[in-house]
Amino acid sequence: MTPQRRKPVPEPDSRLFPQCRHCVSTLGLIKMRKVVLVTGANSGIGLALCQRLLSLHAESLHLCLACRNMQRAQAARSDLLASHPAANVDLLQMDTSSISSVLIAAKEVKARYDHLDYLYLNAGFMPNPTFDVKAFFKGLFSSNVVTMFATGEGILTQTDGVTPDGLQQVFVTNLFGHFLLVRELEPVLYHPNRTSRLVWTSSSNAHRSAFNLEDIQHQKGTQPYSSSKYATDLLSLALNQHYNKQGLYSSVICPGFVMTNLTYGILPSFPAFLWTLLMPVFWLIRAFTNTFTLTPYNGSEALFWLFRQKPESLDPFAKYHSLTSVLGNNYTQPQKMDITLETSESLYMKLLQLERKMRDKLSENENSTC
Repeated sequence: MTPQRRKPVPEPDSRLFPQCRHCVSTLGLIKMRKVVLVTGANSGIGLALCQRLLSLHAESLHLCLACRNMQRAQAARSDLLASHPAANVDLLQMDTSSISSVLIAAKEVKARYDHLDYLYLNAGFMPNPTFDVKAFFKGLFSSNVVTMFATGEGILTQTDGVTPDGLQQVFVTNLFGHFLLVRELEPVLYHPNRTSRLVWTSSSNAHRSAFNLEDIQHQKGTQPYSSSKYATDLLSLALNQHYNKQGLYSSVICPGFVMTNLTYGILPSFPAFLWTLLMPVFWLIRAFTNTFTLTPYNGSEALFWLFRQKPESLDPFAKYHSLTSVLGNNYTQPQKMDITLETSESLYMKLLQLERKMRDKLSENENSTC
């Protein structure tokens, strides 16, 4: 009997991993390093987290930036390497609003890494909202001013879109695309005698009132962002119930009120000088609340703090908040989430059903084009 020849192992796609030729020759080092993948890492809180991780752990980490826009991702990588020339930073093209993009990206990750220690599920999308100017100025002089700024409550409504896959855009970008990514990456997230972590960027805008278990995509509502973030809180709890025995732990954080592109998108018609005029108001509000973190660096505090914690010691019912004192000191504080185990399990089962539906749909489309 003639022995079968083994097929050569394909090299990773250099478009997705610019350093792959160098890294392929150092696979042993990759196995020793902690591998960290961050979605939405090209700007804002995601990029700030990457800077902070490399500032303390550049030699012991292998960092992967998963981004939709590769031009911006390249710029972010260059920025990181300018500060940390010896760092190991790969790029991965992935759009969490696209099912096929998530599946292709997950396949690349599994081909490139034999393990994944941290998966930061940070990418997010908020559609430009309808802004109630009258309610805004009324809220400035009310006792609800802090909540209004921190969550947009009472002044914002949003119109969601539908992706080519037929899913609500906010739901799939913020939640379902990440859920599918976790499911696909189970082979590299599970490894014996080693824990791995999921860390979700949630929000103080996660309100139970915005979420409907019978409408998980929020097709009928006007608060898709709030709904998706509340669903994130629920899903994290469910993942702990199902994955902790395999050594995989999930946590959620709130970055506080941060000035990022997502924040500026709340008022897209605001000229720059109005944002400048508002900044003293924000600094004044910080004297009365610690949730106004304002900068991406401050907002990434809880993400960075969780990196250093033992996952077994964390509360799955807690959301870890980035906070900044009036003197500018950053710290992390847990707060109990308004969620139940029963609702989280129901959402998890609905997401599994939707996953099967989308996989069947993709399979049918592939068969029809053959």
